[in-house]
Amino acid sequence: MLFYRLPGDGWLDRANVPLADAQRAMRVVRARAKAEGLDPNRVTALGFSAGGHVCTDLVARFAIPAYAARDELDQLSARPTAAGLIYPVVSMSSPTAHAGSRLQLLGPNPSTAAERAHAPHLHISADACPCFLLHAEDDTAVPVENTLLLRDALRAQKVPVETHLFARGGHGFGLRHVVGMPAERWPELFVDWLRAQR
Repeated sequence: MLFYRLPGDGWLDRANVPLADAQRAMRVVRARAKAEGLDPNRVTALGFSAGGHVCTDLVARFAIPAYAARDELDQLSARPTAAGLIYPVVSMSSPTAHAGSRLQLLGPNPSTAAERAHAPHLHISADACPCFLLHAEDDTAVPVENTLLLRDALRAQKVPVETHLFARGGHGFGLRHVVGMPAERWPELFVDWLRAQR
């Protein structure tokens, strides 16, 4: 689990701080993988809501230097092998942006250029990792259009993407709030999808 710096906490490069922490985390995990009995070539990122923005930004901008290299770990790739993006914040523009995330990331009056720079779906490249997308269509916090924008961007670059949309679930359902609903099966769907990745 990654505890990352929040952009609204006064950091100088506020909008890139979460990405910097995510990049460094991927490199640290890769560096320690063999010692932990893990495959460094199979490192997956999973993020929910605002954490989904961090993961989506990592998928889109893993190769963009978000911080100055500190040591030999920073020579390792920050690209996830795969990513699970669960009801992610993606858009930074109205009406699809999550207002609180946009405010924390970009401040009160961001320019159009800043909104575009930090909308990951606008920066997906053909070398992005395969993605698993999940959203409930009745999500009133982060509109499902965020996931649809991301899906369209991945497909446009021919990046493998699996998308699951559920009619009910709301926002932040995780593992507990969808018991008895079809969305309850999402962890199984995610694991099955991961197993199918080569």
